[in-house]
Amino acid sequence: MSEHEIEDLVADSIRVLDTHTAPGDPRVRDWFAALYGFQNGYDCSFTHFRVLDILLRRGHTYRFPLDRHPDHAARPERFEALTGFTGLRTFDEDAPDFDGYESWLEDGYVDPPFLYCDTGTALWRRMVDAGELRGPDAVPPRRVQPIDVVREIAVAAEREQDAELVGMWYAFGCATLVGGPAGCPFDVDELAEMPAVRDLRAVVRRTDALPIARRSPYAVPVEHADDEDLEAWWWRL
Repeated sequence: MSEHEIEDLVADSIRVLDTHTAPGDPRVRDWFAALYGFQNGYDCSFTHFRVLDILLRRGHTYRFPLDRHPDHAARPERFEALTGFTGLRTFDEDAPDFDGYESWLEDGYVDPPFLYCDTGTALWRRMVDAGELRGPDAVPPRRVQPIDVVREIAVAAEREQDAELVGMWYAFGCATLVGGPAGCPFDVDELAEMPAVRDLRAVVRRTDALPIARRSPYAVPVEHADDEDLEAWWWRL
């Protein structure tokens, strides 16, 4: 069953970033790619169509007539047979290198009569090579850290007086937002000096979002721990 809280969080974040970032700002595409990378770490459904107009306008997603697919001329019957939403990547579950279905968007997807691909995917690269995408659209997305994206979301959400969005993101804690699978590699002093962390915590204070963060199903607040404990520090504002 899909984790609707994550799906809603990502869609709401995309909307607020779009509203409060200048048109043409190339960073937005990078932020969107990072948000969907975050979403892919959870049991979520495909949700692009919730905010498709924004994804298209900001260059995260590209839409083409179906016959612009690089393989269309060689296999028109395959594409003509598609009558509903379809991911184009095929999988061989018996192949020794089969590692699941997480890459199902890599070869694009169809929602007749259109073909879609997301920036940085295998089909996007083929469309770049074919000359279908040029200029800024042909530049691969830049990898950004979750904390940097969340800082931008928090600043934009504060302008909307959306403390809920601020708190929901803060709830994931420093291990998720600043660290990775092995946890956060920084100590408290280093964390406290990071501009993105500093800005995020300032927004949490101004919006009184900490109680919202504590109520999140993804929060693990630390009430009592050593002063040098990262997570305990995170929950002390």
